[in-house]
Amino acid sequence: MVKDRKTVKKVLSGVVVSDEMDKTVVIKSERIYKHPRLGKTMRSYKNYKVHDEKNVAKVGDVVEFYEGKPVSKTKYMYLERVVKENTAARSNG
Repeated sequence: MVKDRKTVKKVLSGVVVSDEMDKTVVIKSERIYKHPRLGKTMRSYKNYKVHDEKNVAKVGDVVEFYEGKPVSKTKYMYLERVVKENTAARSNG
């Protein structure tokens, strides 16, 4: 048994939809897959509540986040980094 092995965390990406809450952002993540029977390329979306300790992410930003220990009933994801900032939203307010 190897004790040095680091756990590989799955990093997802998405767009911030809401930043109304304190230390929490809602992120819309898109998943593209091929339908098993039809062979058609499908898109599905899922919203995640992500813990943002420093309130860095704003609406429209593209961010990366990962799964971790649950913070609350519906929040179990953590903000990794802001990949691309939405400059239009930051200049207005």
